[in-house]
Amino acid sequence: MALMLTDDVINNAIDTAPLARRLRGLRRKGQMRALLLVAPLMLFLLAIFILPIGMLLIRSVDNREVARTLPNTVSMLSSWDGKGVPDEAVYAALATDMKASSREDVAEIAKRLNYYETGMRSMLLKTARTIRNAKAPYKDAFIAADAQWASPRYWHLLRQAMPELTDFYLLAALDMSRDETGVITTVAPENAVHIDVLLRTFAVSASVTLLCLLLGYPLAALIARSKGGIANALLILVLLPFWTSLLVRTSAWVVLLQSRGVVNSALAWLGVIDPSQPLELIYNRIGVLIAMTHVLLPFMVLPIYSVMKSIPPVYLRAASSLGAPPLSAFWRIYLPMSMPGVSAGGLLVFILALGYYITPALVGGPRDQMVSYYIAYYSNQVTNWGMAAALSAILLVAVLILYAVYNRLVGIDRLRIG
Repeated sequence: MALMLTDDVINNAIDTAPLARRLRGLRRKGQMRALLLVAPLMLFLLAIFILPIGMLLIRSVDNREVARTLPNTVSMLSSWDGKGVPDEAVYAALATDMKASSREDVAEIAKRLNYYETGMRSMLLKTARTIRNAKAPYKDAFIAADAQWASPRYWHLLRQAMPELTDFYLLAALDMSRDETGVITTVAPENAVHIDVLLRTFAVSASVTLLCLLLGYPLAALIARSKGGIANALLILVLLPFWTSLLVRTSAWVVLLQSRGVVNSALAWLGVIDPSQPLELIYNRIGVLIAMTHVLLPFMVLPIYSVMKSIPPVYLRAASSLGAPPLSAFWRIYLPMSMPGVSAGGLLVFILALGYYITPALVGGPRDQMVSYYIAYYSNQVTNWGMAAALSAILLVAVLILYAVYNRLVGIDRLRIG
């Protein structure tokens, strides 16, 4: 269709063009003022949330120490064909790097190489002590210091540790590694630990979420249907744990669940159990589930209560007046309308349970520790920040996947905490 530009249309366009530009300018100024108002909050979130997480993720693939301490060795091993033992030039490059490096730097890379193969730390430190006074040719001096330098296997491991970015920690967190040819393989069954820990973490978190839902849904319905002081009293009882320290609550469960604790004593007094054979309720999976369910129950009750409170009672009365039995009215009307609260509570409880540390550490046994325990172990005891960051990254990915699934199925805009 041809566009007819009459004189009136052209004059109107000329008259309205400055006004449109002025409106666009005012809109941009308004957007800039809004951006400046939220800039402090954005900088605050960047400094305390996004930046630390970014640094954590970088730690899981960062491997610059080895390349920085052994630059000549990196250069020489990059041209090595991987067949047999390297020639004298590679031994000389490693000797040059060891002589030029401080003892602290050698100790640091020795610790990192020990992650690849147990024993490489002592091998490298022993060699570094003797090679500083050695002179060319260095190959015999290395083999004299430690006969394992005559094996191509350790040179392959050294070459695997050379890249500044590595997937070693992420693969190790999934019980995988690269062989001498670079192919990803699973580790030996006796060395596979992390997959079991991750599966255990997800299983415990899912079990706690289910228990919280079974207990929290009727409790939330009772609070939503109560009125006046009863509703307030029930709500205060739900909120009361928030005013008590998590450590105190967990320690209280230790007192309650131990062999001669309150629970076993009450059961023995009622004649339910033999006093000489108390139930084992603590330092096992049962204790972990009981204590974590109690701690996380408010996070399930509050979102469900918030949604239930907004459901008009007239819907159920209308269903009953139309002949629907109570169970059918609940199943077809009340339950679907309360699902946003159920999904929000489930998401919150599951994500919080994934990172729990204190409760499983105090009331769980050795086979009940979750991935947070191993993150603390790698961070505080063996100072392996790469493994700690890799396990944390896997947890972060799991949370993001849950968030994406929730947003896809329910919609994050329907998330209501309380």
